[in-house]
Amino acid sequence: MTITSGRKSQLAAAFAVVALTAGVGGYFLAASDGSGPNRASSNGGRKPLYYFDPMVPQEHYSNPDTLSSMGMKTVPKYADPGAGAAQPPGVTVEPAAAQSLGIRLATATRGTLTGALDVTGSIDFNQRYVAIIEARAAGFVSRVYNRAPGDVIRAGAPIADMMVPEWGGAQAEYEAVRRTGDRALIAAARQRLRLIGIPGGSPHGHGMTTVRSPISGVIQTLDARVGVTLAAGQTLAQVNGLGTVWLNAAVPEVRAAEVKVGQTATADLAGFPGERFTGRVIAVLPTAQADSRTLTVRIELANRGGRLRPGMFATVHLGGTPQLALLVPSEAVIRTGKRTLVMLAGGKGRFRPAEVRTGREAGGQTEIIAGLADGEKVVASGQFLLDSEASLTGVAARPISGDTK
Repeated sequence: MTITSGRKSQLAAAFAVVALTAGVGGYFLAASDGSGPNRASSNGGRKPLYYFDPMVPQEHYSNPDTLSSMGMKTVPKYADPGAGAAQPPGVTVEPAAAQSLGIRLATATRGTLTGALDVTGSIDFNQRYVAIIEARAAGFVSRVYNRAPGDVIRAGAPIADMMVPEWGGAQAEYEAVRRTGDRALIAAARQRLRLIGIPGGSPHGHGMTTVRSPISGVIQTLDARVGVTLAAGQTLAQVNGLGTVWLNAAVPEVRAAEVKVGQTATADLAGFPGERFTGRVIAVLPTAQADSRTLTVRIELANRGGRLRPGMFATVHLGGTPQLALLVPSEAVIRTGKRTLVMLAGGKGRFRPAEVRTGREAGGQTEIIAGLADGEKVVASGQFLLDSEASLTGVAARPISGDTK
């Protein structure tokens, strides 16, 4: 397939049409190639190689009157002018047309890929800093302190007052023993107070106790309501500390090897422009997200003043080690969903798609793990138009295991 300077307007229109329907675009490209019947006189009496339907270019027919599997009339396919038997498959573009179409080339070269790894993440509670506040003995709630889930409280803040009948009897018994003056009996009675759950073994209170939060943080759950009867060990509230928070970052699995537990990470938050928060990677979770193909990296951040709130969005900067790699501009890479391609630039304006395997990406450069050789030229601009025409004309992509020369 040869693209001439006189066809550039047709190709631009064809590319737009391809985005809507491959079939209609295929007929435009076939006509521009001189394969259609309207251009038969321009082929100088050359014999067609075969007849085909541009909608299904893989089907070849010897009879011009044969209809394709799509029920469409076939058109002739001629060999490229001057094409030799040893000429590789591809799409040919004349120099004037290449300039008009904005085709720009880049060379695959070995270089150092920057170790920067910038990903997104969100703030979450530190699930290791949680206090479960329970009833130490069976009783009922006689008073609450106007608390609600989401409230931020300090350590020692009262949650509820409880009446524990068992404690009242034990405290009265202790008072009676204390009046005897027997030190051994007094010590035994006080120990009993501790065993049944009276805080500090206090002999005072007559069965009343105030349940307090042991840590500062935010109330996650609260089941304390006036008149509620509680069993021993039943949860009244759960408080999550805010002294430190977790930053969960989504790292692409192809770059998971660059992240190590213990390394330093920094984060920028939209809520605090110009300020950078520094933390440490404390874990790389063992499961990957199937939908996004990412791993969750957990970073612990100090939360002075409680400014970092769970749910906040952050841009995370993870430093990596620079490594030598074969690099091409990221814009030259075509990702179809099933495979990854680049458009190879050969001699005399000839282009062919090549399948590649990519690795890391940073600073506008993409690492090529397989499929390209050092020094090969790829198309960095205009590659999508060339790829569309190569697909419509049945040009096969060079496989990763193919000859790279």
